[in-house]
Amino acid sequence: MFEKIISTAEYLVWSFGIPIAGEEIPFVIISLLGTGLFLTLRLGFLQIRALAHGFAVASGRWDDPNAKGDVSSFQALTTALSATVGIGNIAGVAIAIHWGGPGALFWMWMTAVLGMVVKFAEVTLAMMHREIEEPDEKYASLGTVSGGPMYYIEKGLGRGWRPVAAFYAFILIMTSLLGSNATQANTIADNVKAEFGIATWISGLVTASLVALVALGGIRRIGRVTSILSPAMAVLYITGALIILGLNFGDVPAAMALILSEAFNPTAGVAGTGTGAFLVTLMWGVRRGLFSNEAGQGSAPIAHAAAQTDEPVAEGVVALIGPFIDTIVICSMTGLVLIVTGVWKDRVPTDLELSGGDSSYIAISDSGEPEVVDPPAEIVYTDGVPSNGNVFFAWHEVAVEKVYLDEEHQRPFNGTLNPGAGRAMTTNGEELTRLYGLAAESGAPLTRLAFERVLGPWGGWLVVVSVFLFGLSTAISWSYYGDRSVKYLFGRRAILPYRFIFVAAHFAGAVVAMTTVWRVGDIFTGLVTFPNLLALVLLSGTVAKATKSYFERRPWLEHAREKK
Repeated sequence: MFEKIISTAEYLVWSFGIPIAGEEIPFVIISLLGTGLFLTLRLGFLQIRALAHGFAVASGRWDDPNAKGDVSSFQALTTALSATVGIGNIAGVAIAIHWGGPGALFWMWMTAVLGMVVKFAEVTLAMMHREIEEPDEKYASLGTVSGGPMYYIEKGLGRGWRPVAAFYAFILIMTSLLGSNATQANTIADNVKAEFGIATWISGLVTASLVALVALGGIRRIGRVTSILSPAMAVLYITGALIILGLNFGDVPAAMALILSEAFNPTAGVAGTGTGAFLVTLMWGVRRGLFSNEAGQGSAPIAHAAAQTDEPVAEGVVALIGPFIDTIVICSMTGLVLIVTGVWKDRVPTDLELSGGDSSYIAISDSGEPEVVDPPAEIVYTDGVPSNGNVFFAWHEVAVEKVYLDEEHQRPFNGTLNPGAGRAMTTNGEELTRLYGLAAESGAPLTRLAFERVLGPWGGWLVVVSVFLFGLSTAISWSYYGDRSVKYLFGRRAILPYRFIFVAAHFAGAVVAMTTVWRVGDIFTGLVTFPNLLALVLLSGTVAKATKSYFERRPWLEHAREKK
């Protein structure tokens, strides 16, 4: 029943759309790309014209310490980047290529380019409609500023839109708990278990404790931590990726050519579903691109609304840097490393837990097309291969062609696999809970494999540390997004209870199946975009007017003169 609910919700959010030429273009993709293209044209390709100015404002050279707000523009940016530069940059890219092939990276880029102007509009509106309270030492950790889509939906479009604003706030709370919090905990735990064999509940308890230490202190503590953590973790990961690309520099042009050709004429992702289908590649690129840079979700404007500035557009141009750094820079590094090292299409020796969350079952049709199916009553194996039908045991939803009794792959399995019990019985009567075989990796373990292939054990350590830091920082920042939504719906007194629930959800995310966590996170991630994108289109005139005024007045020059 639960699987059916998840599958239906996932279809409605990410697959339901307009049928064209035998394919169905999902409404979520039409909405995201359409809104980005509309705002790009409406604002005159602002993401290109104002990118350099955004870096200049973010540097702090024109900051006004007396302006109202809780954190500096740089701290607001690093808080937003801490939320966006996360597991999506390491695991999400690997998942996109696993399912959609190398061409999915191109569509992640397109999502980022259009996402830059979407994020600019979000943050500009959030600054225009934010609420600022007088400082109160009793509630210092709760912050003085609240902003985000729920505020500009209600204030910008009118009181009649409050139900839509409330719906957005509720879905964002669910996204903060189950999407960008639980998925981070899950990937950290999965990676630590794969690397060190540490039980997921132990790593979940450690990361939940660290999240609590920072998140319970509110936006000021979050801003202080992320202003140090975000740059450090980005430099660490990018340095490792650049070393790998430098050592494989001759393969980079071919990798770029493969990305471009596969974007429009895909052959297949490793998982094989939708072989050659353009929309599969497009969907996985946009899907993971959105999850990575969060443009359209309306999350980043909640952090930026706390910035100390009286110029909404100035904070907007700072915000458009986010998708550029997150996707154009860091996701590209991951994607190119996966492709030049060749791991994206490899099968590697794997310990196959028969009841593990990464296991599933695949039926191979007469034409060779794979399809995920419900577990059969049993599968009879002869010499390691199914002999009573066309259903295979699968790992990361890719069929394992042959399974063995030993890690050395010397003794093929003969016997019966009982999927319902998560057990296998050999012809000699020996009961097993795990088998061995060559399987496809996905997520963070696939990225770790790529780094290890070139840098050895140090590469694996680098990815483990990066996953830990990226996931931790994302969860910390998302706690703030959720608590602003809780404040909007239930008032200031509900914030502290929410923060404790957030920490508990982080621990829970570490111990449940990876596939389930990511699917639930994807559902809320997609669902939250619809009310926000609608508001951005309806309020685009307000954004265009404010943008024109800002660049005509050039207030940064006045700030520069005042500082001299």
